[in-house]
Amino acid sequence: MSKESLLQELITLSHSLGEPARDYVIIGEGNTSARIDDAAFWIKASGAYLQTIGASGFVEVDQARVMQLLDKANDDVTDDEVTRALAAARVDQTCTARPSVETVLHAVLYRLTDARFIGHTHPPAAVAVLSSARAEDLTRQVMPDGIVVCGAHTIFVPYVDPGVPLAREVRERVNHFIETYHEMPRTLWLQNHGIFALGSSTQQVEHITAMAVKHARIVGAALAWGEPHWLSEHDIARIDTRPDELLRRAKFK
Repeated sequence: MSKESLLQELITLSHSLGEPARDYVIIGEGNTSARIDDAAFWIKASGAYLQTIGASGFVEVDQARVMQLLDKANDDVTDDEVTRALAAARVDQTCTARPSVETVLHAVLYRLTDARFIGHTHPPAAVAVLSSARAEDLTRQVMPDGIVVCGAHTIFVPYVDPGVPLAREVRERVNHFIETYHEMPRTLWLQNHGIFALGSSTQQVEHITAMAVKHARIVGAALAWGEPHWLSEHDIARIDTRPDELLRRAKFK
């Protein structure tokens, strides 16, 4: 697929996630990206609106140059250093758009996983769950469809300052997830922040986002009646490996 075709797919995904009726983002919230190859990816520019974004709202960045921010010693990286590093990572130095502050996090996810597209949104239903004192507990799987679409297990990330600190925290948690479950994560829940959907296609990113929001709404409604009935690890493993569910999962990609 050409870079131009890939960018058009990313624009279409962004418009879908930014559709007001979906209530996933408002104003300039959220960001999207697409892997061009192992060396570069498209990322939404800071301040661009997903609902109306066009080609000029995305920046092509060099992944290795972005990752240099994390590969340094774990000393604090100043905001000015991040701004300069992200500007220097633009493949086209005539581009004036500023890559999103979450560019470093997207770079980490592309380095560690097989995702081709990433969608990051702030749906009110999901942020309500993530703003709860029980956020980590409430993001556990509670329904079979959630397992099929979002994965048997998801990654919960406690609140960390966006940018390099958050990217470092996510790097640790993604590595731990892969070592523990021997599979790629598809859903990240960021405390007080929002959700990340990692997909092999734009359709999969949309499906994961929609199912994560459904999960948040169901958990919120269940809490009004008492404690949700959580699926056991045995039940989760069964759903995750059933032949019929594997067939459905393949259709969701």
